[in-house]
Amino acid sequence: MKAIILPRISDVEEKPLQLVDLPKPEPGSKEMLVKVSACGVCHTELDEITGRTPPPEFPIILGHEIVGRVEKKGKGAGKFKIGDRVGIGWIHSTCGRCSFCRDGNENLCEKFLATGRDANGGYAEYTTVPEDFAYPIPEKFSDLEAAPLLCAGVVGYRALRLTNIKDGDTLGLFGFGASAHMIIQVAKYKYPNSKVYVFTREGQKEHQELARGLGADWVGATGEDPPQKLNCAIDFTPAWNPIVEAMKAMERNGRLVINAIRKEDRDKNSLLKLDYARDIWLEKEIKSVANVSRKDAVDFLPLAAEISIRPKVQEFKLEEANEALLLLLQGKINGAGVLKIG
Repeated sequence: MKAIILPRISDVEEKPLQLVDLPKPEPGSKEMLVKVSACGVCHTELDEITGRTPPPEFPIILGHEIVGRVEKKGKGAGKFKIGDRVGIGWIHSTCGRCSFCRDGNENLCEKFLATGRDANGGYAEYTTVPEDFAYPIPEKFSDLEAAPLLCAGVVGYRALRLTNIKDGDTLGLFGFGASAHMIIQVAKYKYPNSKVYVFTREGQKEHQELARGLGADWVGATGEDPPQKLNCAIDFTPAWNPIVEAMKAMERNGRLVINAIRKEDRDKNSLLKLDYARDIWLEKEIKSVANVSRKDAVDFLPLAAEISIRPKVQEFKLEEANEALLLLLQGKINGAGVLKIG
């Protein structure tokens, strides 16, 4: 099979991903072999390439927003039929036995394994997955549309829930890429009396126009003062400064949820700009999102179909993975990048 491998930690600008031929993998017990048709391009891949969340060993096949069809089943696998369309996300497997797993917080399991980091992912013509960690895809979505739902959509949905938003609250979204452009649609649907303010990099006119088109009540650059204080916010960016600016704009008792697996190396003075009395006091809160649970995907995918979310997709060939990731790094993908495979 054709596959794109990451052979080592590198700068994204060096275009380190390599196209190779590999044997088709075999599904193990209660696993499935999936013929991949589409795989989203996620910011986490940038973290893996540059070593902010490195895989345990190289080479590795990246990609964790996978859509494909079941081609073969391993011993004991019976949840899906041959030919079924399934999705695979960031969560590849967990121990299933620890207190976190038993409580439905699999995302916090110490033995959490990630697709495309701890196990080969979807930048390839085939991949394998434990059947318990695959999901049926609603018919409403094409393969390309469904791919970004499986991480950008699912983890964004988890982040929105963790804000504790109530209908009528003002929600801030910092960064408006693959995840935020879907979550604004969820917020507008579930909380119709809430206002959504969107903050982007200065000069990201296409992102700002997309936000307005999806119903943002106000759009500006990070650092600008919004029309009113935020009751809650999500930071989708890899940068540190949006944390500072979000907390400046936060109402008392507000909560900022950081939806990022890693932050870039920060300016040494950036955290010093957080003023306790202004930005933290009066019970303001900062909370992180760590991975996703299976329940997040099970809950979100039908909701996305109910809302008729339409992810804005920029299509690339498998062989163009390096170029897609470089555009993502530069903030030049408007919506979500997706590799079309096969």
